[in-house]
Amino acid sequence: MLFNSYFFLFIFLPVVLLGYHLLRKAPARLSLAWLVLASLFFYGIWNPDPDQPWSPKYLGLILGSCVFNYYLGRRLSALKFSRPGKLLLTGGVTANLALLGYYKYAGFLGGILHDTTGWPAAIPVIVLPLAISFFTFLQIAYLVDAYRGETEEYHFTDYLLFVTFFPHLIAGPLIHHREMMPQFERNKDRGLRSQDFAVGATMLALGLFKKVVLADYAARTSTPIFDLAAAHGRAPTMLEAWAGAVTYTLQLYFDFSGYSDMALGAARMFGIRFPLNFHSPYKAVSVVDFWRRWHMTLSRFLRDYLYIPLGGNRKGPARRYVNLFVTMLLGGLWHGAGWTFIVWGALHGLYLCINHAWFGFRKKMAWRALPKPLAIGLTFIAVIIGWVFFRAHHFESATRMLASMFGFNGFDGWPPDAVVVVKGKRAMVPVITGLLVVWVLPNTQQFLRRYRPALDIEEATGTRTGPHRWWQWRPTWLWLLFTLALLYAVGRDFDQLSEFIYFQF
Repeated sequence: MLFNSYFFLFIFLPVVLLGYHLLRKAPARLSLAWLVLASLFFYGIWNPDPDQPWSPKYLGLILGSCVFNYYLGRRLSALKFSRPGKLLLTGGVTANLALLGYYKYAGFLGGILHDTTGWPAAIPVIVLPLAISFFTFLQIAYLVDAYRGETEEYHFTDYLLFVTFFPHLIAGPLIHHREMMPQFERNKDRGLRSQDFAVGATMLALGLFKKVVLADYAARTSTPIFDLAAAHGRAPTMLEAWAGAVTYTLQLYFDFSGYSDMALGAARMFGIRFPLNFHSPYKAVSVVDFWRRWHMTLSRFLRDYLYIPLGGNRKGPARRYVNLFVTMLLGGLWHGAGWTFIVWGALHGLYLCINHAWFGFRKKMAWRALPKPLAIGLTFIAVIIGWVFFRAHHFESATRMLASMFGFNGFDGWPPDAVVVVKGKRAMVPVITGLLVVWVLPNTQQFLRRYRPALDIEEATGTRTGPHRWWQWRPTWLWLLFTLALLYAVGRDFDQLSEFIYFQF
């Protein structure tokens, strides 16, 4: 089920909210069970092939994974910091990764084996279950924390809700059990509260606007140009290639930022605050800064459960660079089973190594930092180059796109109307509008800062709350009209259903 669907917005979400509120005086476990059942319905309604009958096997997959990891975690809590516990943890993590590997990477690895050896003769199609990467990583973190003695004796209903709670289930944020379990406990007997509902509904409207109006509009330019690069006809001109790359960069920004807003907004309606997952990443002054702002909970997971266990920066500069590179390489592979994702991850690993080396060299030479506009511009270009690989379906089309961007296919501007795939004026509007939004306007958490739309905003963003500004949202009639104006703009373009980009991971 998609957040930007009529069924979610006008049937599912209102029914779940109403049921949760009506159960506020019932035993707390009953209201949590209602959210669990709603979340399982939200997940289970998905059908990879709408032309085929619905099957419960994917619902059974996530339930089986939860049962396995819950009881394994309880056993690990009893064996914390012991040799048997370490062996059990290794087996549990391996089992989770094996499940993820079968569904996500078996076809890719089988293709490589077929291309190099000719075996197997036929590679079966394996459907990637919805959200398997997210709920697998979520539970691996739980197992590691259980072994470290950092978990409590949670009830199974609480654990099931922690994993399956529908606002974060499909594409994050990657929440931590310590962030969620206490909130469910505190919110029992409260039902819905007007302030939480108003803040959550506003975030939901902002996310819808970003997805439906901004991201999907940018896709009308980026998709035809990337399709042109993937075809066997003419190569994109230099201006076309840059327009396609920049509009995809903006499309991905608004698509993922919109999803994150809607996830946080839907959770906030129930009185739950999620950790911040997105903080104006295109304002980053370095690639290091970019990864502190983009998919922040994934960066946190990779740091805490991969980079630091590999040794982090504790074993010298050379080992630190290896750990950085390996972490980002595996982060790229997590996003998708394909050479383009591997190259994207390796590229960002290389970026981070260069970035840290530059920081060290600049500190040694006592040089000042680059002017902020220049630093933002250089970081933005580096990120655009990476997104070309992220977007391209094949390595060949990515290199073709980059060749056009950097003049290897000539320095032509917009092609003649006879062969154009996107009108020049239509391409420039999303570029100019998108860049103004990401570089000039405040982001969602700044706009709603008076009401703390996410957990630990000051810690996550490195900034203090500061004085209230006139442009910050408040629950007034004027801001209600603003929200209704956003929804009106969404309604004008709400004519077709498009998946969020991160749904595929």
